[in-house]
Amino acid sequence: MDLMRAMRTFVRVVDEQGFANAARALDMAPAVVTKQVADLEAHLGARLLNRTTRRMSLTEVGESYLDHVRQILTEVDEAEALAAKSVKELRGHLRVLVPPGFAVHQLAKHLPKFRARHPQVTLELTVPGPVEAVDDAHDVSILMTGQPLRDGDFVVRRVAVSEIIVCAAPSYLDRVGRLTHPGQSLGIDLLLPSVTTARRVLTFTHESVLGPDGLPERVEVAPPRAALTTTHLDTTYAAVLAGMGVAGLPSFVVADALMENALERLLPDWRIFTLTIYAGVPTRKHLPARTRAFIDFLVETFGGGYRDIWLEAAGCPTTQAGAPAAVALPGAVAASKPRRSTRRRLA
Repeated sequence: MDLMRAMRTFVRVVDEQGFANAARALDMAPAVVTKQVADLEAHLGARLLNRTTRRMSLTEVGESYLDHVRQILTEVDEAEALAAKSVKELRGHLRVLVPPGFAVHQLAKHLPKFRARHPQVTLELTVPGPVEAVDDAHDVSILMTGQPLRDGDFVVRRVAVSEIIVCAAPSYLDRVGRLTHPGQSLGIDLLLPSVTTARRVLTFTHESVLGPDGLPERVEVAPPRAALTTTHLDTTYAAVLAGMGVAGLPSFVVADALMENALERLLPDWRIFTLTIYAGVPTRKHLPARTRAFIDFLVETFGGGYRDIWLEAAGCPTTQAGAPAAVALPGAVAASKPRRSTRRRLA
């Protein structure tokens, strides 16, 4: 028996002064209304209504029970209204998990606009390091990955794509020369994320150059010992700006430096890989309005598409612009064709 439903039916029978009237008001069969009240009485072990062929009246127990039931149903309705209001209204506290590089170089400078739109929403940013999975303790997780997302109990929306590009300070390149091919030996100083050294090779793909097999050319380069390795993205960025060497960095980090000519892009026709940026939530059900509004704001601000908006703004769009980099929902990406590969060592 659905106790709450039976209680509502009992109150309606009393208010409508009869089972038939209550059935019409509830758009239910009279037999169903009668059974629900009978089941409620059986559950309580007490008669609530005296029934005759001509009239119906409350028993003494029924009168007392009715008063309590009205109070219970009022409190339930108020609780439901309060919960519904929290889902619909743009107010409350929003916890966001975000990678530090994206927080510093992109998200922070756009937050004043979100705050102006929704002044009743407060934000808490957790910025621990790389984020590759949705965290249940946060309302929104901003994920950044170059791989297909694994299946799980979460929902994501694509926010943007960002190309990893090779760059260096012009003053450094004036001193050592400029790379024109991934396998070119110039004796440059490499600044690499610590994870890259574990891979042992860097793979470059030239989409516009096809080999005899009709597939894009791919060059795998085994880099020498790096001049600097670090897990901290902004440390690498600062070192590149200072003219320490050459690094591969996300376009969302270096776009401003490219536009200001503080950094120069190398090998513009070659791709290393593409990061896809997602906004993820633990579940699709009953999202508060503030969560939906924040995700919509991210997609609006950063495009939500397959084009690298930061490289386009810097005047050097990627050769992959417009091509799908990953799907916006958990699951595998369509498999790509194998590419012709050569292995070289960068001296």
